[in-house]
Amino acid sequence: MLKRAPNLTEQTRLYIKERILKQAFRNGRIPSEMELARALGVSRTTVRDALSKLENEGVIVRRQGAGTFVNPAGLQVRTRLDEVWSYEEVLRAHGYTPAVEVLCLETRPAGEEAARRLGLTPDEPVLLMEKRFLEGDTPAILTRNILPAHLLHCPPDETHVRQPIYDLLATCCHRELSYYLTELVPARADETLAMHLDISVGTPMLAFDEIGYDAQHQPLIWARSWFRDDRIRFRLIRRR
Repeated sequence: MLKRAPNLTEQTRLYIKERILKQAFRNGRIPSEMELARALGVSRTTVRDALSKLENEGVIVRRQGAGTFVNPAGLQVRTRLDEVWSYEEVLRAHGYTPAVEVLCLETRPAGEEAARRLGLTPDEPVLLMEKRFLEGDTPAILTRNILPAHLLHCPPDETHVRQPIYDLLATCCHRELSYYLTELVPARADETLAMHLDISVGTPMLAFDEIGYDAQHQPLIWARSWFRDDRIRFRLIRRR
């Protein structure tokens, strides 16, 4: 049975998806709502909501009169662009064993661009955090996060910075990251990116430029991420 928690639907969704990824359902057929509810110790409504989420993700398909089945094409979407996840999860979804290196942890003035993004004045202090995510010895992702210093209840150390950013915000700022406003932008590696990601200067890359907000829509963090194209690919299902 599943451990009861505030978001039982999400637990159920993750459990069913894990079983799908492990090919635990014979012939790709998902058990009925009643069977799943009985096996997991949850209500049929919870199972129905979880299956609806998986259907929206494209992981399963419902066939009238036949039942619910795994959608093989949907399993190719390893990481959904509309969800908040840690980059360790992204690397694991690509079949890698992740490692994290902290490259920078320093306090400095915000400057014009960070001030504009986060609603600060240019001379207000911010915390700059840079991390590199590796697959074995090979760099795959570089992140650069800027956090207003006034949000900090305790100064983070490298142990905090190695955590996913939403955990750092909860631990060190007592704030909850609710969502990101993300822009996907093409980029080319400058000398710094090339050095950190072990690629040639000018290499094309995909980058995320994001502002993270709390539930009251207050900006908490400016986050930028760069991905090695030969290591990380994003896919999504587009519907008519």
